[in-house]
Amino acid sequence: MTEEANKKVEENKNMKIVENATCTFCGCVCDDMELHVDLDEKRITKAKNACVLGRAWFAEHTIEDAPAAMIDGKEVTIEEAVEEAAQTLVKAKFPITYGLSDTTSEAQRHAVAITDYIKGNIDTTTSVCHGPSGLAFQSVGESTSTLGEVKNRADLVIYWGGNPAESHPRHFGRYAVTPKGMFTPNGKKDRTVVLVDVRKTKSAGVADILIRPNPGKDFEVIWALRALVKGNKLSANEGEWFWGVNIEEETGVPLETLTDLAERMKKCRFGVLFFGMGLTMTRGRHFNSGALLALATDLNKYTHFVAKPVRGHGNVTGADNVVSWQTGYPFGVNFSRGYPRFNPGEFTTVDTLSNGDADTALIIASDPASNFPKKAIEHLKNIPVITLDAKSTETTKLAHVAFKTATYGINTGGTVYRMDDVSIQLRPAFESPFPDDETILKKIKKRVHELTLKKIHPGGASGEAKVAAVNPL
Repeated sequence: MTEEANKKVEENKNMKIVENATCTFCGCVCDDMELHVDLDEKRITKAKNACVLGRAWFAEHTIEDAPAAMIDGKEVTIEEAVEEAAQTLVKAKFPITYGLSDTTSEAQRHAVAITDYIKGNIDTTTSVCHGPSGLAFQSVGESTSTLGEVKNRADLVIYWGGNPAESHPRHFGRYAVTPKGMFTPNGKKDRTVVLVDVRKTKSAGVADILIRPNPGKDFEVIWALRALVKGNKLSANEGEWFWGVNIEEETGVPLETLTDLAERMKKCRFGVLFFGMGLTMTRGRHFNSGALLALATDLNKYTHFVAKPVRGHGNVTGADNVVSWQTGYPFGVNFSRGYPRFNPGEFTTVDTLSNGDADTALIIASDPASNFPKKAIEHLKNIPVITLDAKSTETTKLAHVAFKTATYGINTGGTVYRMDDVSIQLRPAFESPFPDDETILKKIKKRVHELTLKKIHPGGASGEAKVAAVNPL
């Protein structure tokens, strides 16, 4: 603790300073926060090193005066709510689990086990953001690195289809653009920054090169770059064509610009392609992501190049990791046949709700009722919903069973994963009167396991005895 911080704590005994705390607002998961906590009012008064989004995340966190558990809007004990939740899940024919991106990896592990026991369907928020990237990883592969390597080595940084200045403000300053690294001692002066986006955003201010393709033409631009990187000669002369069309007319990007970028990529020492939802959730989807990953692979014949998705939620990367460890797939996984199956478009949550398949939903740290398609929300309103959330949302308002939980990273410890798959331990600022997600899910898992064993062996030993004999996941 700094001398200044020590002095403040001595002057005010009701103040606590937490060093190296972690901000779990976005996928940057910055772990260099200095939080000043008012222990009397149980709130964070200052978040040193936080960006504008992080400061708001910490400052707006308050402990709501609300019941820890409710059934149909009426306050109950946690034990009663756990029993009702378990009974509801076990009775369902097509239960779904969704969310997970704003909770710890320890909690995520229990959610997967619950879904396995009830032969349900588990999905994360990845399916509505970087899901296409997950598909592309499986088909193309990924040349990857940590953000620390980017900071220390990258001399060419390309942002494609994203606006970090507003979505991940510290991505520029802490990891990729201005920080001074081992082989980039002059920071931004040692780097070339390229921004590829269909519109000029606030991120454009840091770019040395701004490329604006026509909307929905990312795939064509990337494929032209792949051709140029491989040494194919493409002419911009009138009457000479690529795929039967003129490149500039089709993509909105002059051939000279693409040629220059291809040469820069081949000649750099360490290049990185950061891509966002402007690439994954537009025309082409997983084909776009796959093309960009393939471009990085092509470039590794000439230099060192990596590609990384810029993830949104604080532990969405952890959710993908945990579900992958447990099932072999990152999201949209179904256990109805007794083993995991992966099929986006059928087992992803928007689809299970929109098609009317799901008959019970376990929603963890997410609010689909406020942002899903209308058809999916209407179905969600007509089935029993179980929620775990630190705040009141549109989804918690329609819940049959609702648990109020502590906020991860602020009130609870645990593990989260940064967008580059680096695990980080949380350092909570102060305690919450509410239990954490892991505690609630562990209780539900235990009771679900007992109930499922009783269904299998209705005349046999008690559920408790069976649980003792069979190690739960």
